[in-house]
Amino acid sequence: MLSGKVAWITGGGSGIGLAGGIELAKAGARIVISGRNHETLAAAEKQIKALGDCEAIALDVANKQAVAKAVERIGRIDILVNSAGINDPKRNFFNVSTEAWDRIVSINLSGMFYCVHAALAGMRSRKDGVIINVSSWAGRYASTLTGPAYNATKQAVVALTESINMEEGINGIRATSILPGEVATPILEKRPVPPTPEVRAKMLQAEDLGRTILFVASLPPRACINEIIISPTHNRFYFGGLESPPK
Repeated sequence: MLSGKVAWITGGGSGIGLAGGIELAKAGARIVISGRNHETLAAAEKQIKALGDCEAIALDVANKQAVAKAVERIGRIDILVNSAGINDPKRNFFNVSTEAWDRIVSINLSGMFYCVHAALAGMRSRKDGVIINVSSWAGRYASTLTGPAYNATKQAVVALTESINMEEGINGIRATSILPGEVATPILEKRPVPPTPEVRAKMLQAEDLGRTILFVASLPPRACINEIIISPTHNRFYFGGLESPPK
């Protein structure tokens, strides 16, 4: 299905990024994953290599010079999946630090921009490319659970994605924002109160998002899905079962 395509996945060492890499590898794409944690990145590379071609590159997307070097190393990029993202346990106005704000913005928003900016030139030259930006339920529905920095950056991701479509659709490039509700991934450990295993079992699982990424990447070039909102059937934002941040 995706034979001959090259997919670069940021935040590809775990969670949604890894799940996307697995599904795209199954479909025949050559996978390049990047991330900051060397151990998880190496484990993810081994897992994906069991399915197909994979290379891992240690990278902090907040470093624009490093991003440019990574893109130069990768070469052709047909599919870019921006899945790198962070939050901080101290995330609300009463306890968030300016340093935490800066770090969240640098990865969730600036880092995504750097990757898009670096990958666009090659896509333009081929008049083809898919960019999948992982936003969040918070990208549409802000909450105290996720905090102001995460809310602001994930809503900005939606605007950034649509800006790509407005300017680059004429060049055959299509971009999608994926806005998942709660997903059982390692980022949950950064919550002030990490959910229990029983709660996580009712959430979306990483593989659900992996299949969503594959669906978007597999569509014909004439089709652009601007935005996908996907949530657990047992959606705690609807049912009022979310924990409040500590005071």
